[in-house]
Amino acid sequence: MATEVIPRVIEGGVSAQNKTFAIIVSTFNQTVTQKLLDGALQCFRKNGASTVDVFRCPGAFELPQVASLITQQKKYDAVLCLGAVIRGETPHFDYICQECARGIGHVSYERGIPVLFGVLTTNTFEQAMERAGGSVGNKGYDTALGAIEMANLFGKIISQ
Repeated sequence: MATEVIPRVIEGGVSAQNKTFAIIVSTFNQTVTQKLLDGALQCFRKNGASTVDVFRCPGAFELPQVASLITQQKKYDAVLCLGAVIRGETPHFDYICQECARGIGHVSYERGIPVLFGVLTTNTFEQAMERAGGSVGNKGYDTALGAIEMANLFGKIISQ
């Protein structure tokens, strides 16, 4: 007779109390990115965060550079990267999106601190606005919620 295996489930939860967060936000496409930032801050307030530092950088390409420097300090429980890259008439969109995603992913793997990708990559300004508080929700809020969950999950894994 087989014995039933009861798995132990470990998950983060959404309390941001006693956690510190950094938000890196691109100022390019600021009409969109400000809405993402507002959503992230709303999420942190709702879930009890008391320490959130906001760093502004010029564009999405620079997000990984700032994330790398911030995570070196080991000061934050999680870091959010917020930006908006909107397709234009040249291949520039593809290069920026690829390097931004690659760079943020690299930092998150190397540092042992959750670094979340909250960069919109849309075909039009209207699509970006829909994802920054419009009918599709606010991806800044969603990214902040993911950061809280990941910070708590990392804490539980490390303390085992």
